[in-house]
Amino acid sequence: MMKYSSSSDRRSRQLKMVVSGLVLCAIALLAACSSEQTQGVDTVFLNAKVYTVNAEQPTAEAVAVDDGRIVYVGSNDGARKLIGDSSTQHDLGGKLMLPGFIDTHVHPLGGGAYAKALALDTSGSIDDWVAAIDEYAEANPDNAVIFGYGFLATTFGPEGPTRQLIDAVVPDRPVLLMDEGFHGAWANTSALEALNINQDTADPEPGYSYYKRDENGDATGYLLEGTAGMAMNTLDVITSDVIIEGTGLVIDIMNAYGVTAAFDAGGGGEPEETKAMLDSLQDSGDLTLRLVGSVRARADNTSADTVAIAAKWRDVVVGENYRYDTLKIPDDGTVEGRTAAMFEDYQGEPGNSGFTVFTEAELVEMIGGSAAQGTDVHIHALGERAIHETLNAIEATRASYPDSDSRFTICHLQVIVDQDVPRFGELDVIAQSTPLWASYDTYGEQFVSADQFSRYWRFKGLEDGGAKLTFGSDFPASGAGTLGLSPIVQIEIGHTRQSPGEPDAPLQPRESERLSVASLVRGFTLDAAYQLRMEDEIGSIEVGKKADVIVLDQDIFEVDPYTIHKTEVLLTMFDGEVIHSAD
Repeated sequence: MMKYSSSSDRRSRQLKMVVSGLVLCAIALLAACSSEQTQGVDTVFLNAKVYTVNAEQPTAEAVAVDDGRIVYVGSNDGARKLIGDSSTQHDLGGKLMLPGFIDTHVHPLGGGAYAKALALDTSGSIDDWVAAIDEYAEANPDNAVIFGYGFLATTFGPEGPTRQLIDAVVPDRPVLLMDEGFHGAWANTSALEALNINQDTADPEPGYSYYKRDENGDATGYLLEGTAGMAMNTLDVITSDVIIEGTGLVIDIMNAYGVTAAFDAGGGGEPEETKAMLDSLQDSGDLTLRLVGSVRARADNTSADTVAIAAKWRDVVVGENYRYDTLKIPDDGTVEGRTAAMFEDYQGEPGNSGFTVFTEAELVEMIGGSAAQGTDVHIHALGERAIHETLNAIEATRASYPDSDSRFTICHLQVIVDQDVPRFGELDVIAQSTPLWASYDTYGEQFVSADQFSRYWRFKGLEDGGAKLTFGSDFPASGAGTLGLSPIVQIEIGHTRQSPGEPDAPLQPRESERLSVASLVRGFTLDAAYQLRMEDEIGSIEVGKKADVIVLDQDIFEVDPYTIHKTEVLLTMFDGEVIHSAD
């Protein structure tokens, strides 16, 4: 199996050895001090069950932290030697300690825009959603536009949602609701009028980005792909102030779930605007996670322009705890929208096998151009055809730029053909997805063939093929509200492939694709750090790494798998500071 390495990887390993050596010297000096010495390390954790995700030292019972870094991992006796009068001590009583979780595909700024919006229960009924819209509208009489998210499009059947359903409860104000995957929107008549959508309005990309219409040619109120985003922009439902305030709330929730680092999978607009919002969060002390981000490629830009825009973002959007240095390529849609690119037609829709945003040749140009300048690439490919073409483009790039240290990630990965599973490992492609979605897809099954349905979420196959697996929430597009931000909930679902807490629930095929808890933890920690190019800084509990650690109230490796989701994060430490405590 061919693997790709680089001089930057070697430099990182050398730097890690130097840092570790200096830290060990400091520990030796501390230990050599007399008993009268009152100066000790900042924090010591004792009597812990430390799962380090470090193969060279898998477990320990104590950890010491000083000046934001881990300075000791080992026995209680060794840690006690580092305690001084000013040290903070935590006796964990056998509780499980892990590295801080890393969300490898989330939209914290985008999600912040929805923090105070109407959040629909994705598993609810149509009647539930209409009632929730009515209740929210009555509770917010001053909102010029009723805005929210979370409905599941497949619940409405092939035709999707209609404006008349909302008109019945809110006829006098625009209502715009994004679906759970943020690839479609549901609008009422007032919103369509405000958007000036009528029989003469052209679809931006017929069959992909378009307005669903009835037999008379009138818009039904279901907006697909780009038209949904255009509607949000036109109705001006999101402002910088809303984003900043909401993002602070989202980060607080992530910290409470043990998340200390994340990948923002979709920056857009002007880089200076994003930097200003991030600086505001940093200055206020609300940016309590490490953030690596990306800028989205647009179909209306040339490949060369796209690569240049990514380079500009890399140079502009960088700060103390953030950097946006990755190109995000959205290449297809979703199964529920029947826009994910497949090799077969969707059931009941002859001639529709989904769409790719870019041709394979365009993918080669963008991915190759990124490799030439050392830019990492994160590609949205959900359908089997989009995944296949993306792997082809990466294979061509590997051949053209064998010395490039760019890292390539394909995200979501809902349906994969057999021959493409081992290619991830062979081409050193990171496989990123959301375990939350791997419980039985009751609604989505109707749109694909039985064979395609059996090839959903092939996590174990990818792992066995040598791929690095990384996991994230895709919040707010996860379909579970803020609960989707919980890695603990996702770990249970990835392990059981069933609804959390329900051993009798239907099991998402194939059972053989279940992952071990250890594999899922690694995908939320060390391998996730690799995707962010931070594997030498975070992702495991090792001397010299940043002190991002969490403590859980139960051992997720030992408890009944169907109770993992009940696990509470007792403490989250970021940079050596406690940023969340269950007390």
